[in-house]
Amino acid sequence: MAKKDSYDASSIQVLEGLEAVRMRPGMYIGSTGRKGLNHLIYEIVDNSVDEHLAGYCTKIRVVLEADGSCTVTDDGRGIPVNMHEKGMPAERVVLTTLHAGGKFDNDAYKTSGGLHGVGSSVVNALSVFMDVQISRDGYIHHDRFEKGVPVMELAEDGLLPKIGKTKNTGTKINFMPDGEIFETYEKSGFSADDLKSRLHETCYLNPNLVIEFVDLRPGKNNEEVTYSEPEGIIGFVKEINAKEEKLHDPVFFKGEADGIMVEVAFQYVKDFQENVLGFCNNIYNSEGGTHITGFKQAFTTIMNNYAREIGVLKDKDANFTGADIRNGMTAIISIKHPDPRFEGQTKTKLDNPDAAKAAGKVTGDEVVRYFDRNLPVLKTVLECAERSAKIRKTEEKAKTNMLTKQKYSFDANGKLANCESRDASKCEIFIVEGDSAGGSAKMARNRMYQAIFPIRGKILNVEKATIDKVLANAEIKSMINAFGCGFSEGYGNDFDISKLRYDKIIIMADADVDGAHIATLLLTLFYRFMPELIFQGHVYIAMPPLYKTQPSKGEGEYLYDDKALERYRKKHAGEKFVLQRYKGLGEMDPQQLWDTTLDPDKRKMRRVEIEDARMASEMTEILMGNDVPPRKAFIYNHAADAELDV
Repeated sequence: MAKKDSYDASSIQVLEGLEAVRMRPGMYIGSTGRKGLNHLIYEIVDNSVDEHLAGYCTKIRVVLEADGSCTVTDDGRGIPVNMHEKGMPAERVVLTTLHAGGKFDNDAYKTSGGLHGVGSSVVNALSVFMDVQISRDGYIHHDRFEKGVPVMELAEDGLLPKIGKTKNTGTKINFMPDGEIFETYEKSGFSADDLKSRLHETCYLNPNLVIEFVDLRPGKNNEEVTYSEPEGIIGFVKEINAKEEKLHDPVFFKGEADGIMVEVAFQYVKDFQENVLGFCNNIYNSEGGTHITGFKQAFTTIMNNYAREIGVLKDKDANFTGADIRNGMTAIISIKHPDPRFEGQTKTKLDNPDAAKAAGKVTGDEVVRYFDRNLPVLKTVLECAERSAKIRKTEEKAKTNMLTKQKYSFDANGKLANCESRDASKCEIFIVEGDSAGGSAKMARNRMYQAIFPIRGKILNVEKATIDKVLANAEIKSMINAFGCGFSEGYGNDFDISKLRYDKIIIMADADVDGAHIATLLLTLFYRFMPELIFQGHVYIAMPPLYKTQPSKGEGEYLYDDKALERYRKKHAGEKFVLQRYKGLGEMDPQQLWDTTLDPDKRKMRRVEIEDARMASEMTEILMGNDVPPRKAFIYNHAADAELDV
């Protein structure tokens, strides 16, 4: 069927003006940290991907420029440049008006990730400058903005000035994030690793799309990578399971229901964890959504039916749980929806009821068709479910026994120095390494709102431990008791975020290798057994200073890293000062600890994102898991990065 190419000024509908974006950027991009910084690129790239979904774009190029800006170029149709009914070029309406775009017009885009029409205008508002070149109608049209405000003088006809002729079409956007808004921008800039992962992921979801990535920043050796994944999500599953012991070849199916396209690929590995990832219109939904629910419910029902048909389950047996059936599964569920609804602009969770129905119907039809023709794979999956159910029942029995015995009750062990207030929204708890630092923290804190929980040494590595060992660990039991919201694990859920006693859970470890190790173990614990703490933004990492300078005249200054020390030395060249290096929090007296790490008005903290926790968990698996070769490879590859303190 021929495409209806009606993407012009009439496709752009305005819902409201651009307001308050710079004042409250987190509402639009999730955060003003590293994650939010990278999100700016994703918003622009997603617009180019929408052009691909519409059938017009085949290549996207993303360049991290030497000056710290980013350039995204595509070969789509180009943003419309003709006059809009608002009396300005359509491109300016798109880039300066909140809720303006072609995504509201189903003739221009049948499916898109950027349905809200706020992405490009938000990026513009949060950038020092945005430079735009649009190749369309035989010309290259040019525009420029500063902090969302147009600074380019229009041509006599009121349209964008033309700076050249071209036979090509597409859009090129260069933007510089505003360092006043993004606190991590000046220090570290965009995260190339996260960006490359996202771009590669996008190519898995779009087999006919090519994405080029170039890093021209100083010290990056002009890195250039091209992503193209003709196998689609089958290749995605293969990559995720590359280091696992596979039990069968990947299974792939697709179909359409109620105008919603559904694609699924899955594979079982010899590992008792599930890894189910959901995408809607190329957007990763980190908190899942209705499409994941629809797939899981249909798959669980089908597998239980098969289990009874072939005698794996007897009449008296209870059904396998969904967790039983999915243990060992890696799955990608990707849908294309004409009118998706997400919870929030960052699109972490899909909310369409019809997506559950469509995913369930396609899964129900295609999984039965596949397993009827592939009985060996069916038996493999049911064997995984059977083993998982046996482990679940054994651990549930152990858990019941522990919780009914007095010695395993979640009683505090006297370590917690609680705060006086019971208003959870104002309270915070510091998990402090060592009795010495714990003692200073107890003396320094604001007793009304700040609780101190000292831990001695490194907590249990939950990556390798069974649930009974986790619950028997004194440090972990006391922590669960202190938080007040219980815990969750693969075979049940006793976690209730509404009972959390503290708005902020702050990991306060020494700024050394041991401190980093302890923080990693704690993040792994939270990620595995209390992930909602991280999802809902309650977990933080304190950032105590490494140094304090004391000049012969004037007040001293706290410095938080080696770069800050280097800047201080340059600024005070030729001046004499005493430099104190803090090897641990225990070396600070209570006043210093309050001034640098506890005082809400002065301290520095980093909120933990789910990517941080996932990375911590993966690192724990590498460094402390049972698989030796990855550990050796990591140590070999990172030996040169190690720092010795002698």
